[in-house]
Amino acid sequence: MKKIMKKIGILIGWLVWAAGVSAQSWSLDDCMKYAVEHATEVKREVVHARQRKQDYQHAVAGFLPTVTGGVQGQYAWGRNIDPETNTYNNVTTFNNYYQLYAELNVFDGFATINALKQAKLSRDYSATAMQKIQDDRAIDVMQKYVDAAYAETSIQIASEKLNESKRMLVKMKRLYELGEKGRPDVVQMESQVAEDEYNLTHQENVAKQSLLALKSAMNFPMDEELKILINEEQNLKLTSDNKEVPESGVNYETVYQGFQHISPDLKSAEYEVERARYDYKIAKGRLLPSLSLGGGISTNYYKNLSQKGQYDGFASQFRNNQGEYLALTLSIPIYNSDRWHSVKKARNDWQLAQVNLEETRRKLHDQIALAVMDAEGYAKELHQMQKKVASDSLAYHMSSWKFEEGMLSTFDLHTAAQTLLESRIKELQMQMLLIIKQRLVAYYQGENLIK
Repeated sequence: MKKIMKKIGILIGWLVWAAGVSAQSWSLDDCMKYAVEHATEVKREVVHARQRKQDYQHAVAGFLPTVTGGVQGQYAWGRNIDPETNTYNNVTTFNNYYQLYAELNVFDGFATINALKQAKLSRDYSATAMQKIQDDRAIDVMQKYVDAAYAETSIQIASEKLNESKRMLVKMKRLYELGEKGRPDVVQMESQVAEDEYNLTHQENVAKQSLLALKSAMNFPMDEELKILINEEQNLKLTSDNKEVPESGVNYETVYQGFQHISPDLKSAEYEVERARYDYKIAKGRLLPSLSLGGGISTNYYKNLSQKGQYDGFASQFRNNQGEYLALTLSIPIYNSDRWHSVKKARNDWQLAQVNLEETRRKLHDQIALAVMDAEGYAKELHQMQKKVASDSLAYHMSSWKFEEGMLSTFDLHTAAQTLLESRIKELQMQMLLIIKQRLVAYYQGENLIK
């Protein structure tokens, strides 16, 4: 009985722990870390890295000689040639041949050496390829997370707006019953409530879609709950209302000069240039003569089954018929259209990779410059928008007071409420954009995306 109760207690404890884990709020770093660990691209790159290592081992083996062995048994009858007299006869014979041959590549236009260098380059590139995939996935999840956080916070704003409209509708109906407001005022307020209910429903649908996109980017199970932690905007109160936002002091040229040495995108483009260069060298090497050294040993066993007599035994013939040989082979390619085509194609691919590298450098420079300028611009816009929200909030409360005192129309109250709503939405948008740009600038300055 005690064992059963103990097992039940352990099971209950596990369920409570699992429920706590599923109900926890996920921060931005939690989501990015989960995505990097569970991304399909990361798993695929692990296999690619293993294949690059195998390719390197294969390239090293290219310097070793090739060894082949052969065994042949031949049973012949009817008219054939007697190997002893070199005349035709009509007998039944049995022949058994053995051969062992080795060949070593002496010179092949440095194709084997360049193939080894290329394989080593690809093997060393695996770490960069993995980092690029992880960074790309983390940035994508960061964007999706911010979209989801924006949608969730928009629900809160829309809900607050709806509650305020409902409160004003209740008060409007009471004033109508007292004869202080007309029926058109009540109808207009009911229309405002209906509009706010629609906006809330719309924001809830947008939030569901954004959360679904975030789960997809994270490779998170769709049937499990994902509750994101919305607290980033609490850290974005920049300055007091009577101060301007100071310059960040970040120079994008300095950031670019430092980041270009560690950028996974730039390293990938540089790798493609080097890989294409080795392809070009290998293709040119195949136009040169090749020299190989070979050697072998062979022996055979023969028996005439039609004649009775004494024959040397297998061991004796195997030893006495043994022969060795060496061969030095020089192959000179005189004309081969496929090889010339391969050289031209490899040269074009190399030049194309160089063009892509320059384009990658330019794009990276522009991305860094844009991120730095956007971070500074959004910080200033957010500061101004925070002041505008404070002013619009005060204006709405004043309009609400005037409306309750009969000094303002329903239309004017609706205008003030809509202005405040738009300001709060714009402020939220600036907050979310600033989060992304600040993270990107920090990343370009050498910090990890996942903290």
